Amino acid sequence: MTTQSKLDRVLAEAREYRANREKGYREQALKLYPWVCGRCAREFTHKNLSELTVHHRDHNHDNNPADGSNWELLCLYCHDNEHARFEELVSYGDTSETKQAPATFNPFADLKAMMAKKDQK
Repeated sequence: MTTQSKLDRVLAEAREYRANREKGYREQALKLYPWVCGRCAREFTHKNLSELTVHHRDHNHDNNPADGSNWELLCLYCHDNEHARFEELVSYGDTSETKQAPATFNPFADLKAMMAKKDQK
């Protein structure tokens, strides 16, 4: 067996492992959470669901508790922004002179009322 074919086999196995792992936690997260971006509150349907990603809050893709406590659903744009912010934090540390207040928007704050209103229609 040549070195190239060994490398191809190892890469194929790594890709398959990653795809299976992602499929598992993605499917679980989509069942647990409403199809809404946790940052910008954009809503998703089956038609555009591929644009909704599962973000690991601690950035550890192997930390997948069954209760979903390490996941949040983010649209592609918010997910990219979150990872860029994290990479900058790792690379440069906290360079801000004033601490930015955490986001306070809660897209699910009135979910029960919205669901009730939807059921009445």
